[in-house]
Amino acid sequence: MGSEAKNLEAISEAIDRHNSSCPFPATEVRMNPYEVERLGWEEIRGLPIVGDPEIGTGRFRIVCARDGTGEEIEGTEAIGEPVEVGAPAEPAGPGRGSEVG
Repeated sequence: MGSEAKNLEAISEAIDRHNSSCPFPATEVRMNPYEVERLGWEEIRGLPIVGDPEIGTGRFRIVCARDGTGEEIEGTEAIGEPVEVGAPAEPAGPGRGSEVG
């Protein structure tokens, strides 16, 4: 499995973990701007990917908003295993591109 697929899997699993343990759904995924640029993703599973220079490379954060409570955005570190971020892989052939979202 390539690094892009591993990233997608790790982030998707973190979204699922968050949504199963928090009454407020995930609203965005934050990562280092360098990684956002390298991956070229704008969203994952309908959630926007936001560049955040406070997050180190190889990490990401699942963010949720407390619906209508007026409280600040809650950030949840969703790091299980280190995630290697590399350049997007070349498509293996027709119809074999990655689907994000």
